[in-house]
Amino acid sequence: MQPRIIYENDEGGVAIVVPSPEALQTLTVQQIALKDVPTGKPFKIVTTDDIPSDRTFRSAWEVEPSILTDGVGADYGVGSTKDVIGWDENNNPILRGDAG
Repeated sequence: MQPRIIYENDEGGVAIVVPSPEALQTLTVQQIALKDVPTGKPFKIVTTDDIPSDRTFRSAWEVEPSILTDGVGADYGVGSTKDVIGWDENNNPILRGDAG
């Protein structure tokens, strides 16, 4: 069962982030969600079992916002002007321009 990250897109549908095996070798699913979910959007980490297998009506999928409780897209995520250039020993992002 592979992890997936879901969040509500701007049209009210469901966006699904599929972490690559390569990304999962260096980042946690939480880190991937923080950087790949748009800034300020709540998200939930689920497994492939939680995603409907029938994609016929995928554009009509909805998610109950109250279940999106695993975090919120970070201010260095999609849509941000900040760039993550690495991760420190505590798994915190190192942002371009941050004074370390």
